[in-house]
Amino acid sequence: MNRREFLIAGSASLSPVAAFAAPSTTPATVIFGENTVALENVRTDAQGLWIHAKDLPRINEFEVKPQGACRADVCIPLSKTLKSGDWFNLTGFAHKIGQQVVADQNVWSFGEIPVLRGSFYNSRVAPDFAVPDRKGRVVHLSDFRGKKALVITWASW
Repeated sequence: MNRREFLIAGSASLSPVAAFAAPSTTPATVIFGENTVALENVRTDAQGLWIHAKDLPRINEFEVKPQGACRADVCIPLSKTLKSGDWFNLTGFAHKIGQQVVADQNVWSFGEIPVLRGSFYNSRVAPDFAVPDRKGRVVHLSDFRGKKALVITWASW
């Protein structure tokens, strides 16, 4: 069973006929991480869950801006299919960023956002090592602390 069939079969508010009809507005609960947000007015259709763009920061701390959906220093460009006036396609956005979505009736649960997972790695410190540079001088990785460094390795085997 694919995701769309699951959503239609698992949701009392959606049926195969209603999914392709004009969208209606209903209340829904959206779960993301430790946040549970009750929304009074959402739309569901064949494309998924549509929320008011102003509600997005309450759900996942992203904000719709002219350059895309932004959270801290991460901005993800948005196609026109993800926006319709004041409405924002939350499930379409989730698919774009590789986020898992599960829905049952009027409850929508969104998994971890892979693009933000990298922030955990920014705080990790690589172990120090020393290698000779092209002129034979010994260079330590710690010489580059606080700077971006690209380490390229190669093996002949």
